[in-house]
Amino acid sequence: MTFPTFLRALNSRNYRLFFAGQGVSLVGNWMNTTASAWLAYELSHSAFVVGLVPFANQIPLLLLAPAGGVLGDRWDRRRLLVGLQTACAVLSAGLTAVTLTGHLTVGLLVSIAALRGLINAVEFPTRQSFMVELVGRKDDLANAIALNSSLFNVARLIGPSVAGVLIVTTGAGFCYALDALSFLPVIGTLLALRLPERPQRAGSSAALEDLRAGWRYAKNSRELWAPLLMVPALALTGFAAPILAPVFARDVFHQDARTLGLMLSAMGIGALGSAIFLGTRTTAAGLSRWIVRGAGLVGLAEAGFAASAWLPLSLVCLVVNGVGTVLVLAGCNTLIQAHVEDDKRGRIMGLFAMGQGMFPVGSLLIGSLAALANARLAVAICAGLTLLAAFGYGRKPVA
Repeated sequence: MTFPTFLRALNSRNYRLFFAGQGVSLVGNWMNTTASAWLAYELSHSAFVVGLVPFANQIPLLLLAPAGGVLGDRWDRRRLLVGLQTACAVLSAGLTAVTLTGHLTVGLLVSIAALRGLINAVEFPTRQSFMVELVGRKDDLANAIALNSSLFNVARLIGPSVAGVLIVTTGAGFCYALDALSFLPVIGTLLALRLPERPQRAGSSAALEDLRAGWRYAKNSRELWAPLLMVPALALTGFAAPILAPVFARDVFHQDARTLGLMLSAMGIGALGSAIFLGTRTTAAGLSRWIVRGAGLVGLAEAGFAASAWLPLSLVCLVVNGVGTVLVLAGCNTLIQAHVEDDKRGRIMGLFAMGQGMFPVGSLLIGSLAALANARLAVAICAGLTLLAAFGYGRKPVA
């Protein structure tokens, strides 16, 4: 069977297997994220804690992802991913146990989020750099990135909605249990891959020197550093609406966890549509223009969300936010991977992950601002900053 152009990466058996396993795991991940966001507010009644949980989960990306990328360049990526996915499954099982037995506290929730973040600091750049081994043909890499983004956002559409229902009907512990089980398919598909022997790297330079070489390589290429700077700008200010969605669901619209799930799924709908659009593209040429448009959409959507007192309008704003977010993140990912040399791919994707690691800093700042002032003001300020980032990148686009 030959897949159409917009699904061409699926012509690779290895990528098809990975795609299927990853899809199940991502749904579980979004259920975990939704349950944690709801429990953070239930346990603390604090917008600051709502921001603290994703901060703890994502801050290792900012601090350690480049080092994680070094490991992805030096070690067998499949074996590394199997170990990392297994560790995540164990953590989710532990979170299930403490939640179902009534022993979950804010401190435990934050600590487990931080441990999973440490794993993600290695897993994310390794998985991103693994794409080129899965598709076989480098020409299909951009399509694989777009399909991964589509998969991520289908999971974002399904996971929060299912989690919202489960939290209300059976409790958040069942969300964590399903997340733990969801790692089994991805581990199985990783083990079933048929990969050629990866060539050994020449030389045996120290890990620190590898890391420095990656920094120098990125700094000397505008095709790399411009999108690498755009990613942290968006991660810092572009996610204010979904971060504070639990506060809006409960205190602004006076609804329960089902509305939180609906809000996060609305963002997933927009993100999915954007990812499908990127999947139809056959070249990275012209992507910078779409990155600028995407950042502009995020800023406008945040402004609308901050001003809205009507739930349907807020949901529309979240759809638009999702569209813009994927245009920026998947667009930057594609631009970077189109220009990076294969032997430095892990380290450069580590820098890409480090940029996304600004998300926890944004989460903490947004949660703090919402606690000191109010949620609407926090989202409105982020809207203005995101629009400034779009303007700055648009002045000198890469391609």
